[in-house]
Amino acid sequence: MRLVDTHCHLAHERLRDEAEAVLARAREAGVVAVVCAAGDLDEAQAAMRLACAHGDVYFMAGVHPHDAKDASGDYVARLEGFTGEARCVAVGEVGLDYHYNFSPPDVQRRIFAEQLALAVRLVKPIVIHTREAFDDTVAILTESGADGRRVVFHSFTGSAAEARRVLDLGAMVSFSGIVTFKKADDLRAAAAIVPDDRLLIETDAPYLSPEPVRKMKTNEPANVVHVARCLAAVRGCDAEALAELTTANAARFFGIAQFSRGG
Repeated sequence: MRLVDTHCHLAHERLRDEAEAVLARAREAGVVAVVCAAGDLDEAQAAMRLACAHGDVYFMAGVHPHDAKDASGDYVARLEGFTGEARCVAVGEVGLDYHYNFSPPDVQRRIFAEQLALAVRLVKPIVIHTREAFDDTVAILTESGADGRRVVFHSFTGSAAEARRVLDLGAMVSFSGIVTFKKADDLRAAAAIVPDDRLLIETDAPYLSPEPVRKMKTNEPANVVHVARCLAAVRGCDAEALAELTTANAARFFGIAQFSRGG
């Protein structure tokens, strides 16, 4: 089984000191590549170092809505510097989060719009985080003029109706370990309607450990296999086939010719 974890925080303090062992376990589980997400530019820097050291690691750069209030005056220029790196495959994760409001909503919206404008100008894929802010997220994304085919809604947790709105934009939908949770029937219903060529899988490690390892305090990329197996069951297909199609989707979406194992 060949798998890609399209969204994990390998540079997070809970994983980065164990990155070598974490990647070894991922490779043993069949993970041929991981894409490191960034919540701020410091995390992007650390993710870039990991990507430069490992042939099967890629990274994205962006400012998470939680950290929007701390964005420096030159953050767009610094972000553009990261996106010029060969192993930077997307702008992300960016978006809106009204659940905690760690940053004021108006600041979140401004920083989101600015990063979308950069991604559109650079023709970079966009990785979106949205929580309790779906309508505003879609409105700002639409206003940005971004090509929906270059957008993924990561760790999707919405309804089937919201999934249809994402699909109407032309965007990809990525599912994390949440889809495996026992009470996630509505999310599994949403996963069932996503076309094969719009589907991605992820862990969002170190968060969201999936069933049957949900008790793991620190999730890691190897566990993306459980997401793949769950989605295969939901969609009535073979897990190996689902792994292959999501790996092909990841290669296409992130603009990577092929994934191969590498240390």
